[in-house]
Amino acid sequence: DCSPGELLGVEANGSYLVLANVDGDLYALEDRCSHQDYPLSDGELQDGTLECMYHGACFDVTSGKATQLPAIKPVKAYNVDVRDSEIFVEVE
Repeated sequence: DCSPGELLGVEANGSYLVLANVDGDLYALEDRCSHQDYPLSDGELQDGTLECMYHGACFDVTSGKATQLPAIKPVKAYNVDVRDSEIFVEVE
């Protein structure tokens, strides 16, 4: 379960993802910061922005776009679908 305002690290088909709940909408990103490969699931979520706790790089959860240095490369974003309270992430 990923409540509003929370991050949740998960593994799906060998891929490590971070789920982000922004006001009830779920987003999924690759769970590795593009700056130095630390897990984004250890970070903080605020106003649709995920901040890596290690060096402060920020990413837009809707697109994976890097929005604050030191990261300049985006992280992969995945499509999310919620059906009957089950979360499905398209990883391929």
